[in-house]
Amino acid sequence: MGFVELLEVASMPIIQVLLISALGALMATQYFDNLLSPDIRKALNKIVFIIFTPSLVFASFAKSVSLEDMISWWFMPVNVGLTFLIGAIIGMIFVKLLKPNLKVEALIIASCSSGNMGNLPIVIIPAICDENGGPFGARDVCRNNALSYASFSMALGGIFIWTYTLHTMKSRCLKHKALEAAEIMKVPNKEFDATAESLLLKDSDSQNTREVPTSTYIGDSENQIAVDQDQSNVSKKSESFWHRIVEVMRHFLAELMSPPAIATFFGFLFGAVEWLRSLLIGENAPLRVIQDTLQLLGNGTIPCITLLLGGNLTQGLKSSSVKPLTLISIIIGRLFLLPLIGLIIVRLAANFGLLPVDPLFQYVLVMQYAMPPAMNISTMAQLFDVGNEECSVILLWTYSAAAIALTAWSTFLLWLLS
Repeated sequence: MGFVELLEVASMPIIQVLLISALGALMATQYFDNLLSPDIRKALNKIVFIIFTPSLVFASFAKSVSLEDMISWWFMPVNVGLTFLIGAIIGMIFVKLLKPNLKVEALIIASCSSGNMGNLPIVIIPAICDENGGPFGARDVCRNNALSYASFSMALGGIFIWTYTLHTMKSRCLKHKALEAAEIMKVPNKEFDATAESLLLKDSDSQNTREVPTSTYIGDSENQIAVDQDQSNVSKKSESFWHRIVEVMRHFLAELMSPPAIATFFGFLFGAVEWLRSLLIGENAPLRVIQDTLQLLGNGTIPCITLLLGGNLTQGLKSSSVKPLTLISIIIGRLFLLPLIGLIIVRLAANFGLLPVDPLFQYVLVMQYAMPPAMNISTMAQLFDVGNEECSVILLWTYSAAAIALTAWSTFLLWLLS
């Protein structure tokens, strides 16, 4: 295929996403009577998360994934982990160079490290298979494989996002709130500060006079007090460490028990075990009506996700609280530098025989590096009530730039793998 044909194949799914997202953005405005108001978006998001997405994931896994496929996909969890690790390093470099405040610092690292591993791949990658002349084989086989790859990517990405990214956002947001509280406690009154300082000194002197009446506090008793304080500090640090471990494990287990993750597990199970698979898949399957019903429900996932994407991005139009240099840095790091590193990693893995022969699998692996920041970052910003406006601005501009970047990377990969 020529460059123009490859560009057309790569751009059609992106154009579809843009059109539906634009409709979602309009539905979130007063011109459509706020059909996608924040409350409605929240309710629809729950429906997509609990009903539509698990149905799509289970139906695609049970139909197209076998035990041999699962074993051959071992590199995908490694690849997703590398996207977060390398993205975090890039984000930390930008933080050192830009020196933003803590809430923007958290958003920079999260945006560079946490890509949209679920929603966009489920929309874009299967759509590549629907275009005529695609390089990934027969349409039906390609689409089923693409849905399986994208579903597995979504499950893996969710685990990393709700562990590593959540910890990154939480730690820096709490530090930012602590600093804000400390600033509020400061009173800008020099006379008051001077008076307060003198009173504190006087009170301190009187306490010292009362507390040290004899020499009994000198010697072993002082050492004992110091030892007790050290033990107390060590105990507090130990409790704090174990508390953080428990928090991380709690969020990790919560993500493992989320509806899409559960659907992924059962999809793997029904795809791997032949007699379970025969209950649902095939013209003579006794429970094929369940599979057909799940497929019907799953068909609502992509349009709802894309409408929600457009509605959520409209929040970024109401604020300009992020410096242009910060936005440019995130766009370059997330959409250009990280995919370039990812392409090198995936090609090296393919040359060493670590990947399946299927070129669509390599396409998915590289595209995982090229995805814009995860929409869940906005959820976390709302959860900790820090950086909501800044997060909306970052998502708006990164997703706008992603329309061009994803088309360019997809066209290049189709040419490289065809």
